[in-house]
Amino acid sequence: MDAQIKRGLLDVCVLAAIKNEDSYGYKIIKDVKPYIDISESTLYPILRRLESNRLLVERSVEHNGRLRKYYHITELGKLRIEEFKKEWKEVLSIYKFIMKEDGADE
Repeated sequence: MDAQIKRGLLDVCVLAAIKNEDSYGYKIIKDVKPYIDISESTLYPILRRLESNRLLVERSVEHNGRLRKYYHITELGKLRIEEFKKEWKEVLSIYKFIMKEDGADE
């Protein structure tokens, strides 16, 4: 898969993982893993990028004597998910066209 496409998909997956409740790194990986393979070395740069783009914010909470970073989606992050849903309709349309041209069923 094209690296730029995968990057965009991973960004939206991470935002979707925290859409309904704040979460932390390990839990985000666990929640996303059934759908797309992601590791810590992939996740944390994504989180930093999303934070720098103001799509999420980070806060630290003490948990078992250690600080745990929780991530919270911002309104811009929620808008990004909605934009992605609209964009995805176009991608599906292109996919259907390609499959039709190949003579394959959906």
